[in-house]
Amino acid sequence: MTSGPVPPADSIPPPAPARHALVPELAAVQAGGKRAVARALAAVETARGQPALVALLDAAAKAAKAHVLGLTGPPGVGKSTLTNALVRRAREMGRTVAVLAVDPSSRRTGGALLGDRARMKTDPDDQGVFVRSMAARDRLGGLSDDSVAAVVLLRAVYDLVIVETVGVGQSEADISLVADTVVLCIQPASGDSLQFMKAGVMELPDIIVVTKADMAEVARRAASEVAGALSLSGSAAAGWTVPVIRLSAATGEGLGAFEAAVDRHLAFLDADGRRAALRARQEEKWVEEMVRVRFGTHGLARARKLPQGASSPFAREAELARQLTSGQD
Repeated sequence: MTSGPVPPADSIPPPAPARHALVPELAAVQAGGKRAVARALAAVETARGQPALVALLDAAAKAAKAHVLGLTGPPGVGKSTLTNALVRRAREMGRTVAVLAVDPSSRRTGGALLGDRARMKTDPDDQGVFVRSMAARDRLGGLSDDSVAAVVLLRAVYDLVIVETVGVGQSEADISLVADTVVLCIQPASGDSLQFMKAGVMELPDIIVVTKADMAEVARRAASEVAGALSLSGSAAAGWTVPVIRLSAATGEGLGAFEAAVDRHLAFLDADGRRAALRARQEEKWVEEMVRVRFGTHGLARARKLPQGASSPFAREAELARQLTSGQD
């Protein structure tokens, strides 16, 4: 086999420089369907700290349009079954839906174990439904920084974002960092209400669902126990009474009442600027948690003393990271 003439050395182009992860603009993500959303979420996990990703996430934070529904509760309580029912109802009404299932992390790979996603029943050809699993990683609160960023991105694209978390416990309250409406799911005859009251979890939810309502008497007794626990916890936000709803996602019993409760809470948030105030508080917490995870509690204490020029959350976090890394006080 003969080879062609060898070009002179000075005519051989130098090797291409290493490329950063490709980060799309928000308009391209919004218009590009599920593939574009998947690529953007991949960038969230691989382009952390790059200016293009910071710009994308800050643009998404400003363009938020979805209602974010957070479902939390112990394993086996029926969150995925409820999610399936909510996705189906939303699509029947013509609304687009994204589901982010935050799964336990694999100890071997660090990735999501995909338990929740495996139970999702959606049409892969339906461009109006997007389902993604992400790992909790080492966050006790259940949501990694990547998960927070993913919610920010998804809520700028879809009409409804449903976030399922790993579970609930005294330290597992991160769902309140991203959700507009927090739904706590409790299983009848499980003793969950007492355990949650001990852990202080009753302070978290905006709505409580007692699942498997087809277990009639047991479900009624559990709902009564939960109502009693709420009265002792003093958990209700000013002007909002936490409803306790018996629901069977498998049969549809109580689903209408649940959707009505969500609508009431949405109207509550939209009155008197409550949603804007809630999201402003969430953004402050995002920055604090991102700094704390990366630099520790000492770094967070230093960050609180630093001047902050950026007003958007991801630019603020990047600015603080630069200052802390450079050792500026």
